[in-house]
Amino acid sequence: MDTSYAERHIRALGLAKECAALGARIRTMEYVTGLTRGQLARLFFADRKSAPRGRPPDSPDWYHSANLLNRTEASIFVSTYRRIRELGFGPAEALVSGYKHYLAVCRVHPRISFDRAFDLASHMDGLWIVRAPNFSLLTCPVCASQYVTSVCAHPVTNHECPFCKLVNRYPRDPRIQMSFPVSALPDVTAIQLGVIALSKRMSG
Repeated sequence: MDTSYAERHIRALGLAKECAALGARIRTMEYVTGLTRGQLARLFFADRKSAPRGRPPDSPDWYHSANLLNRTEASIFVSTYRRIRELGFGPAEALVSGYKHYLAVCRVHPRISFDRAFDLASHMDGLWIVRAPNFSLLTCPVCASQYVTSVCAHPVTNHECPFCKLVNRYPRDPRIQMSFPVSALPDVTAIQLGVIALSKRMSG
């Protein structure tokens, strides 16, 4: 067997395993890994009931009608995905790594599924399921956050920025507060006592 083929196949299997662990549908895994539906079903979904069901997302229209939290979290994923791509990584690696980072940031109640993230990446770069980009990533002139918008949009204000809207609504919207809880500040006294104890042990 060709060594390069074997290496590509091993990488594809590893990538498929990560996608499956993140909740990907078989259709999404086909595009991302290049493996066939039969291979994926046999290796990762031997029990047909264990495979994610439902129609996968395949249209950018949902984003424009989504609520504020969904648009904010979509922008968090896409901005991370874009930064990873700019570092020279391929789309599949950027998709998986970007989604893992998104889950770490929105760990309380993540609203973007792996299949939705795949859809976002596809429409951002014009790959996998689409031929041309439908989304672009803009930087807000007020808060400097990057957010997703249509490829032809060129706003000059922060009117469309979901992050500015989120910050504005945060004090009075319990849903936003639950989704993005404020982290407790560290106990400065405990840190100071720990430093003092450490310095005593080092000098003793």
